[in-house]
Amino acid sequence: MKLQIVSGSQIIKLLEKEGFAVTRQKGSHISLHKKLESGKIILVVVPKHKEIKKGTLLSIIKQSGITRDEFIGKLK
Repeated sequence: MKLQIVSGSQIIKLLEKEGFAVTRQKGSHISLHKKLESGKIILVVVPKHKEIKKGTLLSIIKQSGITRDEFIGKLK
Protein backbone atom coordinates (compact mmCIF):
# COMPACT_ATOMS: atom_id res chain seq x y z
CA MET A 1 0.00 0.00 0.00
CA LYS A 2 1.08 3.53 -0.69
CA LEU A 3 1.67 6.00 2.13
CA GLN A 4 -0.75 8.88 2.26
CA ILE A 5 -0.22 12.38 3.58
CA VAL A 6 -1.17 12.50 7.26
CA SER A 7 -0.97 15.04 10.05
CA GLY A 8 0.69 14.63 13.40
CA SER A 9 -2.74 14.75 15.08
CA GLN A 10 -3.95 11.78 13.01
CA ILE A 11 -0.88 9.75 13.97
CA ILE A 12 -1.30 10.60 17.66
CA LYS A 13 -4.97 9.49 17.61
CA LEU A 14 -4.03 6.22 15.93
CA LEU A 15 -1.22 5.52 18.41
CA GLU A 16 -3.51 6.29 21.37
CA LYS A 17 -5.97 3.68 20.04
CA GLU A 18 -3.04 1.23 19.96
CA GLY A 19 -2.34 1.75 23.67
CA PHE A 20 0.18 4.59 23.58
CA ALA A 21 -0.22 7.45 26.05
CA VAL A 22 0.97 11.03 25.63
CA THR A 23 3.57 11.66 28.31
CA ARG A 24 4.99 15.06 27.42
CA GLN A 25 5.26 17.80 24.84
CA LYS A 26 8.22 20.00 24.07
CA GLY A 27 7.40 22.60 21.46
CA SER A 28 5.67 20.90 18.56
CA HIS A 29 7.00 17.42 19.39
CA ILE A 30 4.84 15.05 21.41
CA SER A 31 6.23 11.98 23.19
CA LEU A 32 4.10 8.86 23.51
CA HIS A 33 4.93 5.78 25.57
CA LYS A 34 3.58 2.26 25.66
CA LYS A 35 4.57 -0.30 28.28
CA LEU A 36 4.60 -3.88 27.03
CA GLU A 37 3.83 -6.95 29.15
CA SER A 38 7.53 -7.83 29.10
CA GLY A 39 8.26 -4.56 30.89
CA LYS A 40 9.80 -2.95 27.81
CA ILE A 41 8.74 0.63 27.11
CA ILE A 42 8.29 1.88 23.55
CA LEU A 43 8.88 5.60 22.99
CA VAL A 44 7.63 7.39 19.89
CA VAL A 45 8.08 11.11 19.21
CA VAL A 46 5.59 12.67 16.79
CA PRO A 47 5.90 16.22 15.43
CA LYS A 48 2.50 17.92 15.54
CA HIS A 49 2.64 19.31 12.00
CA LYS A 50 -0.07 19.56 9.35
CA GLU A 51 1.84 17.22 7.04
CA ILE A 52 4.37 14.61 8.13
CA LYS A 53 7.15 13.90 5.64
CA LYS A 54 7.42 10.38 4.24
CA GLY A 55 10.73 9.56 5.94
CA THR A 56 9.48 10.81 9.30
CA LEU A 57 6.28 8.78 8.95
CA LEU A 58 8.24 5.62 8.12
CA SER A 59 10.43 6.21 11.19
CA ILE A 60 7.37 6.63 13.44
CA ILE A 61 5.86 3.42 12.05
CA LYS A 62 9.10 1.53 12.69
CA GLN A 63 9.45 2.91 16.25
CA SER A 64 5.85 2.03 17.12
CA GLY A 65 6.33 -1.66 16.31
CA ILE A 66 3.22 -1.71 14.11
CA THR A 67 3.63 -3.11 10.60
CA ARG A 68 3.45 -0.63 7.74
CA ASP A 69 0.37 -2.26 6.17
CA GLU A 70 -1.43 -2.43 9.52
CA PHE A 71 -0.63 1.22 10.22
CA ILE A 72 -1.87 2.35 6.79
CA GLY A 73 -5.00 0.21 7.14
CA LYS A 74 -5.88 1.83 10.45
CA LEU A 75 -5.51 5.34 8.98
CA LYS A 76 -8.44 4.71 6.64
